[in-house]
Amino acid sequence: MDQMVITATVRNETGKKAARDLRASGKIPAVVYDEAGKATSITVESTAFNKVWRNITSTQLVTLDVEGKKCDAFIRDTEYDIMTDSVLHADFFAVSNTKPVVRKYKLQYEGTAAGVLKGGFMVKHIPEITIKALPKDLPARVVINVSAINIGDVFSVKDIQLGDKVTILTPAESEIITVAPAR
Repeated sequence: MDQMVITATVRNETGKKAARDLRASGKIPAVVYDEAGKATSITVESTAFNKVWRNITSTQLVTLDVEGKKCDAFIRDTEYDIMTDSVLHADFFAVSNTKPVVRKYKLQYEGTAAGVLKGGFMVKHIPEITIKALPKDLPARVVINVSAINIGDVFSVKDIQLGDKVTILTPAESEIITVAPAR
């Protein structure tokens, strides 16, 4: 999947009035934090940000173009107004892609277990796993195909294949799914 680009400009004015004026003009006040903890106030276009924000996961990188200077960043947090269906503020975390990061992933499942089709019950043991990798190597999601799991089979963390660049920190023997026989 191609990395999405968000164009931004540096902003000098801060405070409630400045933020209100920005929102009225179709822009969103935002902040970019770097790995050293330095914060830079920026402004992003509301429609462009929403297009990206609504289509990515929290572990996907975006390219943040701040007045011609590009960097990879995560959308760390957003302040969202449910009444107006709009983003009021966004926080970005810029990364250098030289230090690995640790992220938790909720497991997603596809297919129907063969053991369930034979009358068994699928039991989910752990809802998430922890992964360590460079930001550019992080998967968007972790999806497990359960269609080959029969009654009595165990699908463990060691059975997940994410590639050589990704390290799974959750213990390898941890059971994710088992299919129990019908009672």
